[in-house]
Amino acid sequence: MGTKEDVRARLNIADVIGEHVRLTPAGKGRLKGLCPFHQEKSPSFQVDTEQGYFYCFGCKAGGDVFSFVQRIENLSFGDALRKLAERAGVQLEARYGERSSRDLYDVNAFALAYFREHLPGPALDYLRQRGLTDQTIEAFELGYAPEGWDGLLKRARARNLSERQLLEAGLLIENPESGRVYDRFRGRVMFPIRDHLGRLVGFGGRVLDDSKPKYLNTPETDAFKKGELLYGLDKARAGLGNGAELIVVEGYMDVIALHQHGFTGAVASLGTALTAEHAALLERLGAQRLVLMFDRDEAGLKATLAGLDQVLGAKFHVRATSVPSGKDPADALLAGDLQGIRNALAGGLDEARYRVQAAVEAHGIDTSEGKRRVLLALLPRMQNLDPLDEGAERIRALTCELLGIQPQALLDWISSKARRRTLTDTHLAGMRMHPAEEDRELALLRQLLVDPTLLAKLDGSMPWRNEAVRKVMLAAQGAQSPDDILEVFRGQPEEQLLIRLLFEGRNTGALSRDTNALYEQKVTAYAAAAVDDIQVGLSIDSMRAEVDLLKRQVAQASPPEQLALLKQIQELQRAIEAEKRARRSSA
Repeated sequence: MGTKEDVRARLNIADVIGEHVRLTPAGKGRLKGLCPFHQEKSPSFQVDTEQGYFYCFGCKAGGDVFSFVQRIENLSFGDALRKLAERAGVQLEARYGERSSRDLYDVNAFALAYFREHLPGPALDYLRQRGLTDQTIEAFELGYAPEGWDGLLKRARARNLSERQLLEAGLLIENPESGRVYDRFRGRVMFPIRDHLGRLVGFGGRVLDDSKPKYLNTPETDAFKKGELLYGLDKARAGLGNGAELIVVEGYMDVIALHQHGFTGAVASLGTALTAEHAALLERLGAQRLVLMFDRDEAGLKATLAGLDQVLGAKFHVRATSVPSGKDPADALLAGDLQGIRNALAGGLDEARYRVQAAVEAHGIDTSEGKRRVLLALLPRMQNLDPLDEGAERIRALTCELLGIQPQALLDWISSKARRRTLTDTHLAGMRMHPAEEDRELALLRQLLVDPTLLAKLDGSMPWRNEAVRKVMLAAQGAQSPDDILEVFRGQPEEQLLIRLLFEGRNTGALSRDTNALYEQKVTAYAAAAVDDIQVGLSIDSMRAEVDLLKRQVAQASPPEQLALLKQIQELQRAIEAEKRARRSSA
């Protein structure tokens, strides 16, 4: 068995690097070129063919042939070693678990040859009818599993392959009762599935008629783990290092059709949503931008949302889109709608807007029930309060903007399990934005900081909308001075708000010592009057909010209920006018 040094001895580092960098002579045993790891106009990248190392004087990248392949292809050392060993014709000693995988690759290669051999006929006609060229069919190694129960099995026996090997590769099925084994894939167009390194790990098969299941994949094996595989990634990965966008679609034919028309960044998951394993792999391969292009039906919507959940963890730039005609990409291209595909890829929505728009389209926001359902639909994504999760933060901001609710009220609702269980109309009304009302609350707090004893003038039933005001009012109970209140919030975010309000409430300017005492008396007297005035204003705002809520309920109520609601509205309006008169008479 070969070693790492055997691989190194059989390879010329200049040949390997020369496939990625245009090298020119730079002295004895030296070559130079533009560094592939950073942007530069004059070559600072050099290769020492005698020593077997490379080094860039610009970005300081350097190493041997294995390091170069690791960097340029975003591979682990083990994967780079195996890739170069295969190139050098060196057979490495398999680590634990690798020998069985290597056997599976070989068995799959045997099966692929069998499927390719049987492609001519109805299967080839079908692929051509789907608009695929012979060149594309060859590039994607498409084949056909003929009808019959044991065609592949008989061929395997003739080649001295055991039933056990084919069973382990998922190419055979064993009847548990009779023990009989037979071919898994029968009467299906066969799509070879390779991992990101190009290793043949399994197959997907599609029927030519309306039989079920329409698609059948290799079962889970040591080599085939569908939650980690993306069909077409072995071809699409070439552009990832240059910032190319990866297009995630639903089906094999979508991937192939897109590649044929020049969209070589297309891949497909194998019947699953994007997983955390997919995200980790794509991040390692250098992917930065993803566009999810799924059907517009309910299944497509669910697939898009599920995909968005996973990829955000890897901090990709993600958009979601669909073909305007409503068709899947393969059908759209077959119908000649190339421009529709281009438009879809040029447009689309980012994750936040896609989620919010999907929720609004599904539930509407014209009623309280619609708003409630929108909030509940977005809750799982909004409740991640990690400051690095920009997606969740943006969804919260869009939700507040669209539903007209206060950011802090939304955060309070998200963090309270009890409130999430009982999102009533009253809660919704309480979450609505009332800028003027919040300004009054802050003004009231400013006056109470001038003289905390004025807190006794409040009846304690005020439903504070500003969370900071609510906390301070609660802590201010029994306080005799502003210092007593500040001490409670020392080192907390509310401290800065309180200090600002204190400065605003006691803007003494350049008062002398003689006039300062008189100033203090006037400020205190003003504070007492201001508390009365602000409290009246808050009361009026609260009643107006209740009137607005009742008016919205009238439109949805039955005639008897409408009469009762209108009566409540009239009573509240009379109370508002009474408060206004009281304010004018005391002015």
